[in-house]
This record gives sequence, C-alpha cells and structure tokens, in this order.
Amino acid sequence: QVQLVESGGGLVQAGGSLRLSCAASGIIPSTNTMGWYRQAPGKQRELVATQASGGSTNYASSVKGRFTISRDNVKKMVYLQMNSLNPEDTAVYYCNAYLGIILRNYWGKGALVTVSS
Repeated sequence: QVQLVESGGGLVQAGGSLRLSCAASGIIPSTNTMGWYRQAPGKQRELVATQASGGSTNYASSVKGRFTISRDNVKKMVYLQMNSLNPEDTAVYYCNAYLGIILRNYWGKGALVTVSS
C-alpha cells in the first residue's frame, strides 16, 4: 500500500524559506518519478517540481531558481526546499508519486504553506 505523508508546512513571511518533507512508504522513490504539486484557493492544482528516477528535475517557471526538489533514497524521503517565498506561493502542497510501471499516480493529503506579505 502506497502512502505519502507531507510535513513542514506553515506560516512564513515573504522572503523567508521553508522545507517540505514527504515520507514515502510502499514504494521506492528512487525508482519512480516523485514530485510536488500545489493548489491555491480557487485555482487548479499545478506542478511545482518533479524528479525522475534518473535524477533529472523539472520545475515550474514560477519557482525555478527558488525551489529545489531532492530526495534521500535511504530514508525514502522527498524534499522541497523553498526560498524567497512570496504570497503567490501560498497553497496546499501535495507530494506525488508516479508509478510508470502501472501508470498510476499517488498523492499525499497535502501541507498548507501560507506566505504573509
């Protein structure tokens, strides 16, 4: 059974930093594409960053240069380091695992990030 549990959300002032963590169980993050998505109030869920099994990364243009996705394969953790946060980054952030072998997405329950101006 695949489970993804996010942590590390909270309230931060504009210009500050936060690190989100995603604990994965039931899968091996290093062999799958792991990612972070976010959904702001009244908006659709959007891609923030992904990291493929080979290590290549992909970022939304709005976060490129400010956010960094990484993972610890031993601990089965995925991280999103967020720097230079601004109020437009306020959203619920979801950890995602895409298992290509069965063409299925798994989602965590989300972590709220609020950036005050």
